[in-house]
Amino acid sequence: MPKLAINGGTKIRTKLFPRYNNINENEIDEVVKVMKKGILSKYLGAWHEDFYGGEKVQEFEKAWSEYFNIKHSISVNSNTSGLITALGACGIGLGDEVIVSPYSMSISASAPLFWNATPVFCDLEANTYSFCIKSLKKAITKNTKAIVVVHIFGCPSNMKEIQEVAKEHNLYVIEDCAQAPGAKYDEKNVGTFGDIGVFSLNYHKHIHTGEGGVCVTNSDDLANKMQLIRNHAESVVENKGETQLSNMLGFNFRLTEIQAAIGIEQLKKLQSELEVRQKYAKMYDEALGKYPFIKTTKLKNRTHSYYVQAFEFLEDIAKVSRDKFIMAVKAELEAVQDRENEGVPIGQGYVKPIYLLPMFQNKIAYNKQNFAFKDEISYEKGICPNVEKFHYKTLWTHDFTRSPLSKEDVNDVINAYIKVCENLDELR
Repeated sequence: MPKLAINGGTKIRTKLFPRYNNINENEIDEVVKVMKKGILSKYLGAWHEDFYGGEKVQEFEKAWSEYFNIKHSISVNSNTSGLITALGACGIGLGDEVIVSPYSMSISASAPLFWNATPVFCDLEANTYSFCIKSLKKAITKNTKAIVVVHIFGCPSNMKEIQEVAKEHNLYVIEDCAQAPGAKYDEKNVGTFGDIGVFSLNYHKHIHTGEGGVCVTNSDDLANKMQLIRNHAESVVENKGETQLSNMLGFNFRLTEIQAAIGIEQLKKLQSELEVRQKYAKMYDEALGKYPFIKTTKLKNRTHSYYVQAFEFLEDIAKVSRDKFIMAVKAELEAVQDRENEGVPIGQGYVKPIYLLPMFQNKIAYNKQNFAFKDEISYEKGICPNVEKFHYKTLWTHDFTRSPLSKEDVNDVINAYIKVCENLDELR
């Protein structure tokens, strides 16, 4: 008689998992206060005392700077707009090349195109998912102007080595910390190593304001430029006395007072949420690390923040495909409440390597083919072999480390993994 649920056996769990929702009365009370005051946004797209936004926006930015020990925090309406803002502030433009990650949300790689610059992809290291330094050095040309580092999954990149390469070639470093608030390298927060760090406040991140983001920097000049780009730079520069007009094409990337009020309360919860995720991730690592066909993430001098937890499955040892293994584990579990249509939150691979998306394969971003792309820069399959191996063969991630999961919930997931690991013969 089969033991595995995928073959007709009894499931480990038959009830839904609780949905992640850390909004409570604190946020509700603060939003009501803003609503009663009646000022939902105070930005003015002109050189005026309200150019920097309202009371809650400025309070939130100050709190963010204090938490991350950084001089300037500039709130924006998404991590996407934050990356566009950051590259614009660094003076990225036509003919420039920006080294980007192939394994992230697409904006991590497409942001340079908004300034008519060319993305160049760099392969990642196995297990830590940081830039492969050999690949990084190979990607640098006389046209390279910046590196966009992604701390994917909440796993801190190898910032010491990346900074050394950037310094040698006089390159800007922008850190995409969308998935990594509170992650650390050598006890220092990611986002504070490079010239600019960019964080996300999207609804499924560690903390959120529905949508939103924050750019951070210790540079007065970069902070000023980001504030201008965020808020209609072209209509502000004259009266503000700005004489450097490069990339002073502004946007409306502004956060509302309601979002900022929520953000102030959410930030207070970040540390406790990190502790929950780190505790549960350790439980999974200890339970699954004993199997020779499973590789857990091993880090030195780095603190993971576990947006999701990643593992690698070694098919050659298991004699079972990763995809079949994951399907069997998912069959033992249930979905998350209110997200049933998404299925059990365990995924084979992560996102398709970005350079394989149609925009890069066809080199079409605007109405003219090849604009901002270069003939000599290839996006063909095979340019990042490590990433392709992760995605198609070895990597899997799960979303079972966050609150309000209980220890019992986590043990159900662990038991599902163990059950499948101990009965691989049923999958062969």
